[in-house]
Amino acid sequence: MAMDGMSTSASGLPYHHVSEYYPRKLGPKPDVVPSGVTERKTGPADKPDMVSVDIINFKDSDTPLHRKKQETDSYVLGTIHPFRKSHKSIFSKFSQEFNLVTSDRRSWKILLFGVLNVICTASLLMWCNSTNSMALTAYTYLTIFDLFSLITCLISSWVAMKKPSQAFSFGFERLEVLAVFASTVLIQLGALFILKESLERFMEQPEVHTGRLLVGTFVALFFNLLTLLSIKNKPFVYVSEAASTSWLQEHVADLSQSLCGIVPALSSILLPRMNPFVLINMAGAFALGITYMLIEINNYNAVDTASAVAIALMTFGTMYPMSVYSGKVLLQTTPSHVIGQLDKVLREVSTLDGVLEVRNEHFWTIGFGSL
Repeated sequence: MAMDGMSTSASGLPYHHVSEYYPRKLGPKPDVVPSGVTERKTGPADKPDMVSVDIINFKDSDTPLHRKKQETDSYVLGTIHPFRKSHKSIFSKFSQEFNLVTSDRRSWKILLFGVLNVICTASLLMWCNSTNSMALTAYTYLTIFDLFSLITCLISSWVAMKKPSQAFSFGFERLEVLAVFASTVLIQLGALFILKESLERFMEQPEVHTGRLLVGTFVALFFNLLTLLSIKNKPFVYVSEAASTSWLQEHVADLSQSLCGIVPALSSILLPRMNPFVLINMAGAFALGITYMLIEINNYNAVDTASAVAIALMTFGTMYPMSVYSGKVLLQTTPSHVIGQLDKVLREVSTLDGVLEVRNEHFWTIGFGSL
């Protein structure tokens, strides 16, 4: 509403004539009018006054001036509109992404094993309480690690379905690296907890009941091997092959070479190095078997604590190289296995016309296997 003399804005505040804010030496008035509250700032005498106004284009009188539809039943007043805000809750966002993952039939197999893992872990924890065995508790932590690996496998499936966005231009591959790092670190913390509890037990060794000790060992071993061999976990398979060998793998490899010299048919299974997850499960079950026999024969309860320490050390030694490798990926360090190739490429680049030298180069991996 442009009127001569005094006028009133939509907010009911009077303002002066429009021409007062536009000196004649600045040219004709534009085809816009102030709307809302105007603010006039007095400047120096040799310069025109500064006017801060909220202006809009005044051409279509049928369209509301201060109202613009942003979303369904959501309006924003004024001419400067903020970024759109999502009205979805965290639960609804999680449900949407979960539905995206479950659209793949292979994810239902992972979810089924996850439910079975929770049931198996709950049963094993109850048997650990009834048997009062610290070694069985340490071995149960490997079943909990299987649950973490299944979650990592679901995250890997979700990452494969998601496309790079404006906020994450490199994609979401680093999320599965973070999942592997978190899983291995949590299991190492669990191993440290077992070591702390075992040291306390050495002072006063309680009695261990062997009623369900052997049953729990076979149940945990069967389910762990079934999960490892049935679910193809790409992140952990890559990390187990790319990371350095653990001390347990090195000792088993030395024994395997001697054994394969006697039985050459075992070389395809034991060499060059065994799967670290299968190896730690077999070694833990072997330690629990020795514990059961010594307690049954000699009633030697201290061997349970010693087996718990051995399983915890083997678990820590197996997970440590994987956590170091995934941690280096998160820290954006240059992978050691591609340094030679990168040096060759840089030498070739320096021979191109117009290239004097390459400075401050930095190469890192976005995810597992992608430079």
